Amino acid sequence: MNSIRLGILGLGSQTTTFYISELNRMYHKKHGGYSTCPFVLWNSNFHAINSRLPTISKELNTLVQQEILQLENLGSTHLVIPNITLHESIDQLELSKKVLHPVYLTVEKLKANTISKVVLLGSEHTMNSTYIRSIFKENAIEVTIPTATDRQQIDAFRQQVYAQKETAESIYNYHQIIQKYSATNPVLLACTELSIFKPKENKQLIDMVTVQIRAAIHQL
Repeated sequence: MNSIRLGILGLGSQTTTFYISELNRMYHKKHGGYSTCPFVLWNSNFHAINSRLPTISKELNTLVQQEILQLENLGSTHLVIPNITLHESIDQLELSKKVLHPVYLTVEKLKANTISKVVLLGSEHTMNSTYIRSIFKENAIEVTIPTATDRQQIDAFRQQVYAQKETAESIYNYHQIIQKYSATNPVLLACTELSIFKPKENKQLIDMVTVQIRAAIHQL
């Protein structure tokens, strides 16, 4: 029997549901039949965590450590955290289990495909933060970001998705931004809300959520 036991930390209804749906979809695609992805879930109080983000603090780290401990107590060996921003806090914790880390997994993917430059799309905080940029720089990968106007539109769309108020027009405009930047460089999505409504056929699009979930399926 496989000794790997996947654990998911529940962080917000829509994003956690999206992760679970994608895990089941990809697992079924691999195994067929009536397959569904085996995992355990600890559904945290996301308000307590989200109200402290995006600032990383000792208080946030303590809270996240407590929630992950609950997940580890369910017997998890490999952890999936459905929030890209929160991994900056997770990097500062001492954990006994393996975190399927979207940032470092993406670095591995980019290097394996000899990609040395990407355009980063995420929340306004993520696009302006040094967190992802510094990790990529250490691995000789250049990160650029959209213009200020496009960043505002991307972040506004992200907030619409979080509130479940996206429209056909806002989805179209979001896709147009991706199309514009992917014409010259690969575009990297670093936000779960943006992953939910990503265009399906753009081969220049790299999604951290997909990278993370595929790693989870591979472990299983």
